[in-house]
Amino acid sequence: MTVKDELEKQPLSEMDINAGVDDHESDDDMDSMHDLYEQSFRNIQEGEVIRGRVVQVSDDFVMVDIGYKSEGQISIHEFKDEQGKIVAEVGDEIDVLLEFHDDDDGTVHLSKEKAAKIKVWDDISRIYSEDGTIDGKIVAKVKGGLAVDIGVQAFLPGSQVDLRPVRNLEALIGQSFPFKVLKYNKKRRNVVLSRRALLEKEREQMKSHTLATLEDHKVVEGVVKNITDYGVFVDLGGIDGLLHITDMSWGRVGHPSELFQISDKIKVKVLSFDRDNERVSLGLKQLVDDPWTKAEEKYPVSTKVRGKVVSLTDYGAFVEIEEGVEGLIHVSEMSWTKKIRHPSKILSVGDEVEAVVLSINPESKRISLGMKQLESNPWDIIAQKYPVGTTIAGKIKNITDFGIFIGIDEGIDGLVHISDISWTKRVKHPSEIFRKNQEVQAIVLNIDKDNERFSLGIKQLEADPWESIPQRYPLGSIVSGPITNVTDFGLFVELEEGIEGLVHVSEISKEKIKSPVGQFKPGDRITAKVINISPKERKIGLSVKKIEEQDDRSNYDEYINTSKAATSNLGELLKEELEARANSTLNHDK
Repeated sequence: MTVKDELEKQPLSEMDINAGVDDHESDDDMDSMHDLYEQSFRNIQEGEVIRGRVVQVSDDFVMVDIGYKSEGQISIHEFKDEQGKIVAEVGDEIDVLLEFHDDDDGTVHLSKEKAAKIKVWDDISRIYSEDGTIDGKIVAKVKGGLAVDIGVQAFLPGSQVDLRPVRNLEALIGQSFPFKVLKYNKKRRNVVLSRRALLEKEREQMKSHTLATLEDHKVVEGVVKNITDYGVFVDLGGIDGLLHITDMSWGRVGHPSELFQISDKIKVKVLSFDRDNERVSLGLKQLVDDPWTKAEEKYPVSTKVRGKVVSLTDYGAFVEIEEGVEGLIHVSEMSWTKKIRHPSKILSVGDEVEAVVLSINPESKRISLGMKQLESNPWDIIAQKYPVGTTIAGKIKNITDFGIFIGIDEGIDGLVHISDISWTKRVKHPSEIFRKNQEVQAIVLNIDKDNERFSLGIKQLEADPWESIPQRYPLGSIVSGPITNVTDFGLFVELEEGIEGLVHVSEISKEKIKSPVGQFKPGDRITAKVINISPKERKIGLSVKKIEEQDDRSNYDEYINTSKAATSNLGELLKEELEARANSTLNHDK
């Protein structure tokens, strides 16, 4: 109800006026009442923004007293929020626009929204003139930037959103910020805003303060501003510092993003500060002691440790015992018996493992670890279990060009070298005689614990036939056999299976032969004399020439003997003839 209505409902009688004048009110009070009454009839212009008070809220309208002869009405829709809730209460003071009034029926139409828009443009003009700020809410992404609600829709260019380009503008939708008005045009209803200008101003103020207080070795707080492969940039307050990846942790860091995210607040230490060039190097790991300073005390040799596999290489696995302390398990220290070609065969990154400290060097930050040392060394007892000369049996595990491997104990294989397969047979490849998983017997020849080698022999199961060669083929004996090979230096003759003799080129004939190749061929049988034997070197020397020479001498001796016999017979005949003649003469004389 207006002031005018109140006055009209309570008319003053002459007595009341006189009484009031005489007893209670002064002339000034009467003048004020009169002015108030006259004011209620003042001429309010259409299109004018007026301050009013909510006097009634109904389902369809909100009634507002603007000091006119009747209240104005505003549609209830102008008082509903995004959820449809009415946000008007009796007594609220609001700015309204008088759209029109009808004096005939006293109807007054008002608008709260239009008044707000008019007021916004006034505020925009004032803020622009005073270089002030205006609050707004980012409501949408538009071409080239963002739309901002400041009472009217304004444009925020992408270059003015932040100090650095923002890749994901959608992430800012729904957020509210203060802005600076770069320019506006009320007629075109255009407003251009900047958030960057305010941030730059704020950053310059912060930078001045930071530069004045920053110094080497000081511990400061900052915000992660950018993440790269080599480190993170930290905003210390108007100035950025670089926290290099090598200064993040005493331990291993694959990428800075493993430890940090944009906008993380972190505490760091200033390692160096170049005030002239405004460059700051930061460190995080320097806030705690280097773990290697006490590593030798914590992990003496023979200590059992547990850790996580952090890296695999061809030569071993790196294990993190604690943050910043890693040890290497060399591939040779992973098993006593298995030949591990690559650590990945038994370990993976992330595995928890137990190991023994073999050596430690804090100066070079190296620890040697061993896994096999957690178990007893089978090579310590293998010599006792299988002394040299022991006959063992096992399956062939593997066949190679140089021999066969026989499984002895769990993880231990013995090698029969190709030269220890047979005394007499020429074995080109063990696969000619053996197959994988075949059960065989062998004799222990040697055990090399230091080099983890177990040598076996199969031929040693039998006596060496070469030991009886001197008895079976004595010097001077005549032998015969097929030629197995013809070379420039002589002929190889097989005397028995696996036993060959050599007829050197000089022993083939009395005639001088440069090379037997072409004159003889494999398979030809030949007879020769044994002229020398070396069982140790497994050699038998043969000679065909000696047989020829022997034949020649025999023939000569026979001839000589025959000649001697003929000469002797003729002499005796002559002697008998002479004796006969002598006897005849003697008898005649008598």
